[in-house]
Amino acid sequence: MSDLPEPTAGVFVGREHRLPVRIYYEDTDFSGVVYHANYLRYFERGRSDFLRLAGVSHSDLLDGEQPIAFVVTRMEVDFRRPARIDDALVVRTTYDQVKGPRLFISQTMTRGDDLIAQAAVNAACIRLDGRPSKPPPGMAEKLRPWFAPT
Repeated sequence: MSDLPEPTAGVFVGREHRLPVRIYYEDTDFSGVVYHANYLRYFERGRSDFLRLAGVSHSDLLDGEQPIAFVVTRMEVDFRRPARIDDALVVRTTYDQVKGPRLFISQTMTRGDDLIAQAAVNAACIRLDGRPSKPPPGMAEKLRPWFAPT
């Protein structure tokens, strides 16, 4: 038994999932500013931990009768302010809608009240042969409470 706490997967506040992210030296370029591609990693962690807390396991989806995975089909990112070494950020994620195999996701990254970056993400469920697939019924049911009202 370890004396260390379990790693956090963030928390839900209403429909929004919030994941704390600390910026380390390895995340930055020579100027101490976060390298632009790392924002995509932080957003990915937010989407994955949202699913994890909602009860959707990537490994269970892959081990299912009809294995399912996710691919990002489109991502639009607006970089508003630089994140820097030692910053404490929060990745905020909402899963807004599912249409067939497509998932529409909104994300922001903040430092206190400052908007650092925001992203509009389109993802799709695919079978392992690469073909699109509707999310399995169990997954859709687990995510339904988190979708935006229509």
